[in-house]
Amino acid sequence: MTTATVSSAGNTRTWQLSREAEVLREKFPPRPAPTSWTATRQSRGTVEARLAGGPFRAEDSNARYHRKKSLQTVLDWLELYPGSSWQQRWNATGAGIDGHRDWRVKLLADLDDAGLLGEQPGSVHRLLGMGLIQLIGGDYVRPSLGWLMATSSPLRIANEMAKVRDRHGLAQLRAVRTSSTVGDATMVPAIERVALMMAAKGGTVADVTPGDCIELMQTSREVFPGPNRSGRHSPLFYQLLHSIGAFPADAPPTVRMFSSLFVGRLSVEQLVDRYDLACRPVRELLVDYLRERQPAVDYSTLTNLATTLTLWFWKDLERHHPGIDSLQLTPEVAAGWKQRIRTRTVRSRNEHGDVVETTVERDSAADILITVRCFYLDLAQWAVDDPARWGPWAVPCPIRAADVQHRKMTSRRKSRMDQRTRERLPALPALATVVERERKAAAARLEAARTVEPGEQFTVEGLTLRRARLKRHSPRTWAEEPDTGRRRDLNREEDNAFWAWAAIEVLRMTGIRVEELTELTHPSLVQYRTPHTGELIPLLQIPPSKTDQERLLVISPELADVLSAVVCRVRGSDGSVPLVVAYDHHEKVWNPPMPLLFQRAIGLETRPIPIGGVRDLISGALARSGLTDTAGRPLDFAPHDFRRLFTTDAVMNGMPPHIAQLILGHRDINTTMGYKAVYPEEAIDGHRAFIARRRALRPSEEYRRPTDAEWEEFLGHFERRRLALGDCGRAYGTGCIHEHSCVRCPLLRVDPAQRHRLVDIRDNLITRIAEAEHKGWVGEAEGLRVSLAATREKLAEIGTAVARGNATVALGIPGFRELAGRTATIPHHPTTPTSQEHDQ
Repeated sequence: MTTATVSSAGNTRTWQLSREAEVLREKFPPRPAPTSWTATRQSRGTVEARLAGGPFRAEDSNARYHRKKSLQTVLDWLELYPGSSWQQRWNATGAGIDGHRDWRVKLLADLDDAGLLGEQPGSVHRLLGMGLIQLIGGDYVRPSLGWLMATSSPLRIANEMAKVRDRHGLAQLRAVRTSSTVGDATMVPAIERVALMMAAKGGTVADVTPGDCIELMQTSREVFPGPNRSGRHSPLFYQLLHSIGAFPADAPPTVRMFSSLFVGRLSVEQLVDRYDLACRPVRELLVDYLRERQPAVDYSTLTNLATTLTLWFWKDLERHHPGIDSLQLTPEVAAGWKQRIRTRTVRSRNEHGDVVETTVERDSAADILITVRCFYLDLAQWAVDDPARWGPWAVPCPIRAADVQHRKMTSRRKSRMDQRTRERLPALPALATVVERERKAAAARLEAARTVEPGEQFTVEGLTLRRARLKRHSPRTWAEEPDTGRRRDLNREEDNAFWAWAAIEVLRMTGIRVEELTELTHPSLVQYRTPHTGELIPLLQIPPSKTDQERLLVISPELADVLSAVVCRVRGSDGSVPLVVAYDHHEKVWNPPMPLLFQRAIGLETRPIPIGGVRDLISGALARSGLTDTAGRPLDFAPHDFRRLFTTDAVMNGMPPHIAQLILGHRDINTTMGYKAVYPEEAIDGHRAFIARRRALRPSEEYRRPTDAEWEEFLGHFERRRLALGDCGRAYGTGCIHEHSCVRCPLLRVDPAQRHRLVDIRDNLITRIAEAEHKGWVGEAEGLRVSLAATREKLAEIGTAVARGNATVALGIPGFRELAGRTATIPHHPTTPTSQEHDQ
């Protein structure tokens, strides 16, 4: 792989190409920069004569004078340095090393030292760029790409190249500029980049190679490092050249294949070396372990293994215990690592704007612990088969089976997912309504804006906008909000609204995974004719993804409308769906060109909508919709939420679980049932059904209707339990076992309001005990003491109950409406009532 180190603010970043890009770069290498060629070796007289006539000659005398004077000044300066060609003299000046430094300052200083600088150096300084651009256009000097991109003079080299070197080639590029959907703000710099390659390498537009474009993109990252999202690194110039047929037929159709964002598959060594481990023996062990596991897992799993073992396990240990070199961890080290893995720090801002750090549980902690435990157990097992290789690393595993609470982790995850499903299922119809309305409104705004002149206002569904006046040419339709002046790209709004609607509708109607959505192609729409009735059934073929199993889904009429709208939108002028190249973010490979359904125009290139793009479209639609949950927070949907919602809705409406398993493409039916959320109503209905089944198994006479006498007897029992001090807690049909000595009975439930009666009884017992002791009635006194002890116990129970009632603790238990969202807040939009509403 080719790498270029780019430094910015003390940070080092690597510009890396994938293996596929390396193969293409070898096939289409950049043109070498020669040290000498015919034009650069010409004499000064020949150079001046040529640049004074032909296409170099300016139209008016004033411009001719300035061009001649600036050219002579630059030539005087170059002649101060040694060399047999103008290129060698330019290199000898050293001005072409750093384009960020103004080369004109050095020129003026050198001429001043040589006594060749006349009067008014300021005016000369302003004209020097005109002299150098003539030498560049005439192909006498070829500055480096980096210098040309960074310098502030000369500028607008494309205009000079179109005038003196390749009028036809640059005219083709500008023709694309006027016919495409890309504005001048993006197209003009792209044409300028093509001119820079002509200036640095020589030749015309047709001579530019894909390798030159790769070199320019890499140079751009080196000259302008850092996270810059401006147009400096835009690859539009490649698309521009590809669109006019400047490249061979087998050239890559997209410049994204050369982007460092798509690094392709890394080797096992590269996966481990991403984290720069200090202990080399452990590094070699991890490489050997991953290479041993590699044949049995896919690339995504291999990457996760490398990240877990290298970053989360060993790199964390090296960070907190420098010099560690053994897998045999002490109990203290192991406990500290497990504690760090179980939690993570989240930084957020409070209402005052201050950064607040909060420690929360890490959702993936159990997965990390399981992976590391398997690593230790694999080493122990492999040491039995190959002691020489794995035996030195076979040590006790620091993670016990009890540390990995897999059942608890699964239960928590299921609970979180069920709660998320219960909150979003009631809002799903509202979301579908909102995105459909937004799609139609965005299309109506775009159509209305195209019918008015710039500066005129138009109103669509109560929203008033003004067609924007543009200073530059732009094929896109812009509008302004009259109150704030904020500009809106109506083309982009309509495009985003359409694809958000299409993605949400397909996901909620099919329950497919988001990666399967992005891989749907035109041939995925198939038909099946039943052999007996001849009925034609439309089917949607889902490509193999997670489980490598292909499946077919029946297309409902509603889904057919959505897919029909998608096909009509992406279909080209010839009626076919364009072939686009997609990148598999899981397997890190480029797929062959396919007629994908979810594709859109980006610049001059038609690109597939990636998984991240689908997420952004759904998030944008939700932000525009104003939907909120029961707590008033903005509602969010992940693409996988629609899969869970589809499963829950289907099973609740009677679809057998094994059929849902086939539709979803699950290998295990337990996975399908895990997607289905359990509602409180289901638990209640299930419990009632259980009671009904249990009653059906018992003798029917036990459930006969009681007679009036039995009912009166039943009610009379409860009436007879009312006492002066409270209630008797004896069971129905039983008599008093203490011969109505209620104070002594443990079944007495004293009413706190009758405490004063119990106090009177206690005082009376104390008096009677004193009298019995005075009279010598020993037996009577002993019985009274038993009653007194029971009375005091009842008084203590009342005191405890009263104290507990006065010290109420709020447990924060949410009510049912807080547990499960029942409604979604939908912004009010005036609409025309339907005929059904009129009938109602």
